[in-house]
Amino acid sequence: MFLKEAIEIRINNLCVEKCITINKLCTICGITQSTLANWKSRPKTNISTITILRICRGLNITIEEFFNDKLFENLEFEDE
Repeated sequence: MFLKEAIEIRINNLCVEKCITINKLCTICGITQSTLANWKSRPKTNISTITILRICRGLNITIEEFFNDKLFENLEFEDE
């Protein structure tokens, strides 16, 4: 799995855990819906660190908690 895929799955899983939609996530995190929509729809676009930090802040989790998931083990790199 590539990093982008792992982040997308993690965001979706966190929304399920918190019982919120992606739209609600955007609202509570102060990011536009187009930010996540554009990131998800463009294969070569990476999500910014600031956006991940805003998501963490909105969900009241640390960056460590965000990345502390089995999804981030054994990632592949797109240039391999």
